[in-house]
Amino acid sequence: MPNTGTSSSASEQIQINVNGEKCKTHARTLEALLASLDFSKIRVATAVNGEFVPAAARASLLLSSGDSVEIVSARQGG
Repeated sequence: MPNTGTSSSASEQIQINVNGEKCKTHARTLEALLASLDFSKIRVATAVNGEFVPAAARASLLLSSGDSVEIVSARQGG
């Protein structure tokens, strides 16, 4: 289940997996992670540790080292 409790100090980097790739980040919330990866202006679906996270919950969802984040954007074309 995604973490909504306390997390590490904001100055420390944590290591997470983003779309299957290891990533070090200072971001502490899912919203901050999306902004740091330039996804803040794109409509995306997100999941943390296999659980869907709605856009309204991203600012309060705290990330922890070892979390697995999936970010999926819609594709257009044919």
